[in-house]
Amino acid sequence: MITRFAPSPTGKLHAGHAYSALAAWRFARHFAGRFLLRIEDIDTQRCRPEFTELIETDLHWLGLDWEQPVLRQSEHLHEYQQAAHQLRERGLLYPCFCSRRDIQRELEGAGQSPQHNLPAVYPGTCRRLSESEQQDRIAAGEEYSLRLNLEYALQQLPAGLSWTDRVQGEQLIQPHLLGDVILVRRDIGCSYHLCVTVDDARQQITHIIRGQDLFESTHVHRILQALLGLPVPEYLHHPLITDHRGERLAKRLGSQSLQSVREQGISAAEFLLDADFTFPEF
Repeated sequence: MITRFAPSPTGKLHAGHAYSALAAWRFARHFAGRFLLRIEDIDTQRCRPEFTELIETDLHWLGLDWEQPVLRQSEHLHEYQQAAHQLRERGLLYPCFCSRRDIQRELEGAGQSPQHNLPAVYPGTCRRLSESEQQDRIAAGEEYSLRLNLEYALQQLPAGLSWTDRVQGEQLIQPHLLGDVILVRRDIGCSYHLCVTVDDARQQITHIIRGQDLFESTHVHRILQALLGLPVPEYLHHPLITDHRGERLAKRLGSQSLQSVREQGISAAEFLLDADFTFPEF
């Protein structure tokens, strides 16, 4: 059994990250398996080397160990681009010229709003463009991303496609939860959904242990696994750690970092005792 912890170095780790890393590490140790660390640093605008170093410091402080070398996504961009090229050659991707403002404006005009805790589903504006219109806009120098043509993709997949969550059981795919997701961002030439799917297969991850906030994304990842002929791991989506207000911890909200806990002279043992983590049964 092989598990992984795959943070993005866009900020400091907090208790929620500690819980997720410990859950994956404990799972691997429980089954005498392997635990890997992966640095998901494709976002060159937000990821910083000092955060990568801090991630390793925090994980060592927690008592975790992992195999070397650590996979850094920024060193494998060409492999993600190859996967995207394969999908595009099969007509599964289409260029999208819409800005976030364009999408929001169209959604508001159609009276649509995002589902609870889910991003707004792309309305398919650019999917309706003819090939000649697409090429004319590309030739004119317009920037674009590449989206998955979900309807066409589903036509190429068997009915009843599913994946298994170790706690919640078998899950039939619900692709329309996220719709035509971006697989190639206009700024970095790839995206989270594509990269994580390719890397989990490359690293032979057998069990993906991550937060409940990524449960819906797994439907997309299962579709990509099927389209690219990749193996299907088993999943375990654990509950999220929340603050005293019941809100999930997040970097963008300034949740207390593990670094600040360490700098207060608190030991990892004291931190874990105070956090009172309850891990899923394996």
